[in-house]
Amino acid sequence: MLCFGKSFENLQVTSSSSLTSSDTPSQRVQFILGNEEDAEHVSHELFTELDEICVKDGKDAEWKETARWLKFEEDVEDGGERWSKPYVATLSLHSLFELRSCIINGSVLLDMRADCIEEIAGENTLRVREALLKRHHHQNEKKKNLIPIVRSITEGARKQSEPHLIGEFDGGCHTSMSYIKVEVDLHFMKKIPEGAEASNVLVGELDFLERPIVAFVRLSPAVLLTGLTEVPIPTRFLFILLGPDGKAQQYHEIGRSMATIMTDEIFHDVAYKAKDRSDLLAGIDEFLDQVTVLPPGEWDPSIRIEPPKKVPSQEKRKMPGVPNGTVCQEEEELHAEHHGPELQRTGRLFGGLVLDIKRKAPFYWSDFKDGLSLQCVASFLFLYCACMSPVITFGGLLGEATEGRISLFGASMTGVAYSLFAGQPLTILGSTGPVLVFEKILFKFCKDYDLSYLSLRTCIGLWTALLCLLLVATDASSLVCYITRFTEEAFAALICLIFIYEALEKLFHLGELYPYNAYSDLDKLTLAYCKCAEPDNPSNETLEIWNERNITASECISLHGHFAGTACGHHGPYTPDVLFWSAILFFSTFFMSAFLKQFKTSRYFPTKVRSMISDFAVFLTIVFMVLIDFAIGVPSQKLKVPSKFQPTRDDRGWFINPIGRNPWWTALAASIPALLCTILIFMDQQITAVIINRKEHKLLKGCGYHLDLLMVGVMLAVCSIMGLPWFVAATVLSISHVNSLKLESESSAPGEQPRFLGIREQRLTGLVIFLLMGLSVFMTRVLKLIPMPVLYGVFLYMGASSLKGIQFFDRLKLFGMPAKHQPDFIYLRHVPLRKVHLFTVTQLTCLVLLWVIKTSPAAIVFPMMVLALVFIRKVLDLCFSKRELSYLDDLMPEWKKKNLDDASKKTEERVCHGCVSQESQVMLSTNKEDSTTVEIPMEKTKPAQAPKAHDPR
Repeated sequence: MLCFGKSFENLQVTSSSSLTSSDTPSQRVQFILGNEEDAEHVSHELFTELDEICVKDGKDAEWKETARWLKFEEDVEDGGERWSKPYVATLSLHSLFELRSCIINGSVLLDMRADCIEEIAGENTLRVREALLKRHHHQNEKKKNLIPIVRSITEGARKQSEPHLIGEFDGGCHTSMSYIKVEVDLHFMKKIPEGAEASNVLVGELDFLERPIVAFVRLSPAVLLTGLTEVPIPTRFLFILLGPDGKAQQYHEIGRSMATIMTDEIFHDVAYKAKDRSDLLAGIDEFLDQVTVLPPGEWDPSIRIEPPKKVPSQEKRKMPGVPNGTVCQEEEELHAEHHGPELQRTGRLFGGLVLDIKRKAPFYWSDFKDGLSLQCVASFLFLYCACMSPVITFGGLLGEATEGRISLFGASMTGVAYSLFAGQPLTILGSTGPVLVFEKILFKFCKDYDLSYLSLRTCIGLWTALLCLLLVATDASSLVCYITRFTEEAFAALICLIFIYEALEKLFHLGELYPYNAYSDLDKLTLAYCKCAEPDNPSNETLEIWNERNITASECISLHGHFAGTACGHHGPYTPDVLFWSAILFFSTFFMSAFLKQFKTSRYFPTKVRSMISDFAVFLTIVFMVLIDFAIGVPSQKLKVPSKFQPTRDDRGWFINPIGRNPWWTALAASIPALLCTILIFMDQQITAVIINRKEHKLLKGCGYHLDLLMVGVMLAVCSIMGLPWFVAATVLSISHVNSLKLESESSAPGEQPRFLGIREQRLTGLVIFLLMGLSVFMTRVLKLIPMPVLYGVFLYMGASSLKGIQFFDRLKLFGMPAKHQPDFIYLRHVPLRKVHLFTVTQLTCLVLLWVIKTSPAAIVFPMMVLALVFIRKVLDLCFSKRELSYLDDLMPEWKKKNLDDASKKTEERVCHGCVSQESQVMLSTNKEDSTTVEIPMEKTKPAQAPKAHDPR
């Protein structure tokens, strides 16, 4: 039982025998946390509630909930009708010192056993006991979504508290526990983690007290105290501060300090493991060592600080101090770890492939089970529409470039095989820009020298597949370790720019199909006309057609007629409504997709609704645009999908003869362009794989560079024999796929940003995407309603959104920023700005060269230029130090490097100022052994900082 009056006079401050007085608070805390924990002292998540005793006019006193903490502080607003927004608690230093004084002079009872609040109140004076047993009024009692909860349900939901909630209570507990009606805010209850316990802070003023009464109680085990906490979870800690009249604000600030310090990760663990009062004091002192003080004249205390997007880890506070420089050495080692064991050479034939299979085989079944999620439905609907856009766009360009000699059936077949058997199924295959360039050059070469294009292409494809198999056998994928951020970002930026350029180019091309009259006289629109005139030298048959009926625009073009009239352009009648409606659809799709994707961070609608809208952003945009286009009725260009499976030309079958009408030696000569094609396929595939397998994506199932390349090579051979397009990893589509499958923590404290947990790794989305693509021939009636400008808008959105996170573009922005406005990038802390600009200019020059070569007649050497990026990066070793390159060209995520840098600085400060910490500890320590009376200094002056004027009376 707890008797406040008697306990105060005999309590003394003791110290742990195993620690010396010269130990710093940090060292003492590390010692406490290093002790072995028993079952009763296992740390749980804490919900902290601050209640203050309140006397209403003409009514009995009651405890009123005024604030609560899960991670950040929430206050009951002055009107008492709602909770405030969560914010970072700002405490006065004075109230923290007063809290420390309370722990020194007050009653500290650890591992007290009690079944109800009556037992905790104990044998105190009648009036104090009555005050402690007053009713608790919670803010959620005014809400409507309240439910009665039977105690058995509560026990079932909180398994951790079962041992101490079951059974009959002693006669001292007068509350009937057979049925407890608890009013619960269901929405807030979801925010509380499973197994959480409560920490109750009770403060207030009583007019009959002459001196303060203070107690810190830790219950063992935790007990569900009916009506004490707003949520039905067991209470572990109680802090009670009752004092004389006139100091309510002071008690309120001390209560806030206690509640805030209980939410601190380190003190929270100390409170669970503390064996005596000195352990609690060590925890408070360590907290004070970490506190940052803001000068009073340089900020406004009434401003509520918004919770940060990312909170740094506190694990460093739990570790013993390390000598100066050790952290930096560890950081350099981490900088050096670009890739995992997947890229280590085995020295055995197909050794890397065997390890890839062994690594991925245990996860094969889970790859399908993990895909059974609503998020995956949103992902494959988005990617299906997104994949249709580049397949149609590049397929159309490929068809134009090869006069229809290429079929699009290969997309579905290759994608399904890759999704089933590849090492990294998150990668999406597609027809990429560099491959299209190679196809165009090859077709032009065959046309100039009168060679069979499909036969020569088949030979090149088979040679390329053989070379890919050779690369897999010799573990050549281990060379990927030389692909650093420099090469990766230059290539990724090129692919993104190709996406953006192709989307805009297709929109401008619509201006030729649907021309408009730029300089028309509006007053003469009634005189405008457009008709089709016969060709210059028409045949009798043609003249007969002209005389029999009116000629349509498409017939005029097919019959080689001429458009004549003031309302005609070069390619037909002016159709300004189609062009400008297409532009509206194009840009509306882009902006709406970007807006809905960011809707997750909006303030509107519940979290689940926002998350669902964000996941289905692109699909919802496409559906909305299709409905709008259908309602408006402007004849915009629509998606054209074949209605049956058949070869694209009547003069070819399903399989291609590698020799055909070409000379026999072309089968051997094809090995030379196949070498260039192999370099292109290898770089395109592996650079995309490196981007997908980045550490910042937190992939758990491993990757398979060798297995990926094997599948690409096998399907390359199959597609070559069948005359289908070559498919390789599509960088932008793969990045979009990964971004659509990001996992975030669902249960987060109010104000806390959801934490990124990783990527939903599975095979189902890729499999369904390409199955749907193959089944598109049976969905022609629906797909033909999709306007092509909408798909071009999706194309633009994917290219633009994939540029986010590329450090190269962040560095490009620095050219136009004054130093004081530049973001706090880690490389700007350690690398001179001129060196940063030099690195960026070099990377930009390489990107421009790649673009120029791709669009020039020398495009055949494009694969060699991509490979040359690796060697250009090696030359930079002569211009930059290893330390500078570790920050500019490392693949480690930016946030991780920042955390390492901040941690190393903190460690240096601790080592340098260790003596100062010891001196401050001596100043803070107070010996009360000889005192016979207890006085807690409560000055009448206000605290140095009062974030919120509060008077519970």
